[in-house]
Amino acid sequence: MCGLSGELRWDGGRPDLAAVERMTDALERRGPDGRGAWSQGAVALGHRRLKIIDLSERGGQPMTDPHLGLTAVFNGCVYNHRELRVRLEGMGHRFFSESDTEVLLKAYAQWGRRCVDFLVGMFAFVVAEHRTGRVVLARDRLGIKPLYVTEDTDRLRFASSLPALLAGGGVDTSVDPLALHHYLSWHGTVPAPRTVLAGVRKLPPATVRVIESDGSHEDHCYWQPSYTRRPELGEDPALWREAVHDALRTAVRRRTVADVPVGVLLSGGLDSSLIVALLAEQGQDGLATFAMGFEAENGEDGDEFPYSDLVSRHFATEHHRYRVSSDRLPAALRAAIGAMSEPMVSHDAVAFHMLSEQVANEVKVVLCGQGADEVFAGYHWYPPIASASRQHAADAYADVYTDRSHDRLTGMLHPDAAPAHDASMAFVRSHMGAPGAETSLDAALRMDIHALMPDDPVKRLDNMTMAWGLEARVPFLDHELVELAAACPPELKLAHGGKAVLKDIGRKVLPPGVVDRPKGYFPVPAVRNLAAPVLEHVREALAAPEARRRGIFDQAYVADLLAAPGRHRARRGASTLWQVASLEIWLQAHGIH
Repeated sequence: MCGLSGELRWDGGRPDLAAVERMTDALERRGPDGRGAWSQGAVALGHRRLKIIDLSERGGQPMTDPHLGLTAVFNGCVYNHRELRVRLEGMGHRFFSESDTEVLLKAYAQWGRRCVDFLVGMFAFVVAEHRTGRVVLARDRLGIKPLYVTEDTDRLRFASSLPALLAGGGVDTSVDPLALHHYLSWHGTVPAPRTVLAGVRKLPPATVRVIESDGSHEDHCYWQPSYTRRPELGEDPALWREAVHDALRTAVRRRTVADVPVGVLLSGGLDSSLIVALLAEQGQDGLATFAMGFEAENGEDGDEFPYSDLVSRHFATEHHRYRVSSDRLPAALRAAIGAMSEPMVSHDAVAFHMLSEQVANEVKVVLCGQGADEVFAGYHWYPPIASASRQHAADAYADVYTDRSHDRLTGMLHPDAAPAHDASMAFVRSHMGAPGAETSLDAALRMDIHALMPDDPVKRLDNMTMAWGLEARVPFLDHELVELAAACPPELKLAHGGKAVLKDIGRKVLPPGVVDRPKGYFPVPAVRNLAAPVLEHVREALAAPEARRRGIFDQAYVADLLAAPGRHRARRGASTLWQVASLEIWLQAHGIH
């Protein structure tokens, strides 16, 4: 796990090495264990390293193989790197390190851009071909690892975080109106390729971009599961339970590949508890588990310790509990927003940030349960979508998932900031109506998993953990498990309040009381309820001169929000004031005026 950066020019000039140095320095928190740079001709690469696989200096980056004429920078982990290494050795390749980065280099030399088909893991990488000047960018199937780009007529820059690109300079930091529409429609989510800034884009998940030396490029989407049934498994719940159980065992086992200790973020919910159970089944002894809780606020509990304690006792883990007092939240909130590559509204970002700070003192790698609710239909809004006809799936999705209608959204904005059409609904209709999804639920899950999830829970986890040099791995986003779940009949997901097939597994391997408990989340009551210190921060940000100069939101509307902070809610109950303020706080935190 690391941070990468670089610049490619096609105007005959040399890369701006000082800019690449600044971008690399901005990624230090992602890779505190090493720093490297490389430049040749029109290409310059920078790298910050977090040592997880091959702790020696032979695994350092940028990594060059002079015999192959290739240099690469890599962020992530190839879980099957040992198996691939044996295969490549059989094809005549020789290795000088034990790192998965070198396996990537040899795989690229062997298969070119098709190498991604052989990689099992999470990754973003850039490979430069010395002889041709071609540069290849790639991102993993589920978008677990980020890759941001900014481009003009002369050059392309790329980095693992948006703030790193800002450090390089020369970025158009005006707010993208269509991205703003997405942000206000999907609780802060801006799907790839857009970001909230007009001058920055994201390489989409499951994409390889091949850039020639003249600047021409082509994108290849290399993976998309079919959300249709598999006749060989039919609709027998027992067959599906065994198939999913086996796939989940494999997904968890893969994510223990490391040359450092691995722990688990244990909330005590079904998903993280299943991970602990499967690790115990595979013989893990003395597993380190971690949980965090907050003070109650406005009658809302701030921890789920009784459940995480229950699971920890049952599997004899080395459990670490951290309780946070509310007076620490204002400073923690500022730090979490500073760690965000893009503005996010989910209040649990601050929890992940604070928990990661503590966990990073104990281990370098953690497994967590992100993605299970999207992959196995665990959220309460899925049943109403599932009951809609395929013809009306997009409308049903919008009714239960989007924050507000287009008219209400544009009423929040200054006229100059509002797009002329309902960009978010057009996006929904395009995705929901695409072929390859058998039912309305299939279409909704496909959109959530492949279009929205990478830029909400997945991005949140990456940003908050990597701010402390902590690598987070997500077994429920194993691509083979996702492929299997995509084919699972909707009723086997929706039964028992959602995630039925996982709950059936859980009843066999977890202590009583875990599976059928009320659904939890990562609560931060002081943020969710805009407690006094948080509300003060919100007021300061929205009254700041740069907020007024920016003029994104209608000032009368902002005044109304501030006059009654708890009254204005999105369709799913989230605070509209917090959504508005989060964007402005993020812009100010990153020096965008």
